Amino acid sequence: MKAMILERFGGTERFAVATVPAPVPKRGEVLVTIKAAGVNPIDVKTRRGGGIADSLRRQRPMILGWDLSGVVSKTGEGVEEFRIGDPVFGTVNFPGPGCAYAEFAAVPAEHLALKPLNVSHEEAAAAAQSPLTAWQALVETGGIGAGARVLIHGGAGGVGHHAVQIAKTLGCYVISTAAGRDAGFVRNLGADEVIDFNTERFEERAKEIDFVLDTVGGENFVRSLHVLRPDGMIVLLPSDRKAEADEAAVAYGVGNYRHILMHSSGEGMRRIADLLAGGRLRVHVDSVFPFGEIARAHERLEGGGVRGKVVVAME
Repeated sequence: MKAMILERFGGTERFAVATVPAPVPKRGEVLVTIKAAGVNPIDVKTRRGGGIADSLRRQRPMILGWDLSGVVSKTGEGVEEFRIGDPVFGTVNFPGPGCAYAEFAAVPAEHLALKPLNVSHEEAAAAAQSPLTAWQALVETGGIGAGARVLIHGGAGGVGHHAVQIAKTLGCYVISTAAGRDAGFVRNLGADEVIDFNTERFEERAKEIDFVLDTVGGENFVRSLHVLRPDGMIVLLPSDRKAEADEAAVAYGVGNYRHILMHSSGEGMRRIADLLAGGRLRVHVDSVFPFGEIARAHERLEGGGVRGKVVVAME
């Protein structure tokens, strides 16, 4: 099969197209013919040698990618929930090797969900790791519900634009930070208030917040502590400045602080699939690149200003 391998950690020039043996599904796995793959910030960090690179160093060939949408082409022993020909999507094997930058991937059936008929493979590949991260932060960790005042940083980004919609679906009052050029986009997602992080300090407007989702970290995290209610919760997504956040949370006496790393979950993906099928969650695809231009997809993400998700089409 054709795969985009990473010869070694570093720049996008380390990517190379190669022909490698197709995987064989083990017990509990399915072989997916991949139609589209999503590109996430963790892909970029890992390619550079950060992120979860340590878990991939011994993988040969080294194939990045975790978000995929495609069709089941073979089932392993013990798989009963999927049949050959089923359209499926998910973020797989995270935080281990996902191998989604390829024509085929053998993945645990328990990490997948049926793709809703009303979304394309490109849209489904964009609706895997990001909305699942948002779901695990807001619902599974935060337990937010109707009436909660929620602050979501980076509402135009991959995780952020899903988080805004999920929070609104749950009946929350949503405040989001975003660049001024993205304010209209974020309002259309359902945000009640949008704060331009280039011209305003969010802590001057956001008050008595029950839950903060911080996709940025660093100084942004420290400032966010000032807007929390005494019993409020703040969740920080993976950040190179976690130690700084840990110290700040202790210094400000914030007990409800969590630092989470998304994990693959078919149950979570089924929740996302239900939201997509019911039109309660919309996916915004920033750009689609052909398989041979995965390097350009990474560069697009690294360049900043991405609205929604970057996707690679396999055909």
